Amino acid sequence: MSANPKYNVDLTHCFVEEGSLSLPVQAFAGRVGSKFIISLRDQNKILGVKCPTCNKVYCPPREYCEKDLTKLDENWVELSNEGTITNFTIVNYNDRHLPRKAPYCLAMIKVDGADSPFAHIVEGVEVEQVKIRMRVKAVYAKETTNTILDINHFEPV
Repeated sequence: MSANPKYNVDLTHCFVEEGSLSLPVQAFAGRVGSKFIISLRDQNKILGVKCPTCNKVYCPPREYCEKDLTKLDENWVELSNEGTITNFTIVNYNDRHLPRKAPYCLAMIKVDGADSPFAHIVEGVEVEQVKIRMRVKAVYAKETTNTILDINHFEPV
């Protein structure tokens, strides 16, 4: 008898199948997230929310301030289509759920006027040339998707 001593389980009749499991998920963006996506889709505008207590601007927007828990969903501000790369990684593998073929750059971008960055794709520059503090601007998709990919990518200014 082969047993797992931690759980006292008989493993004699068990087998292991090596592989990978892909679990694509769809989630409802909620009222705040939906307004953000609709603004991208219909107006090519990036919106954030500003905390009236501490003045922190969140993009993407959220319902409550992480610092003081003030409700933010009515304090919308229009932000710039330009921003700065605060961090990045190069994606070097392909998967059918990824938005681009490898290699591509996925960066944390803080748009001007916001205090928080969000992740997005950077194109228009060789991946080896991407740098922290690089200035970028949003390039909107020709066909909308009702997702964050209504910004197709960011490219160097």
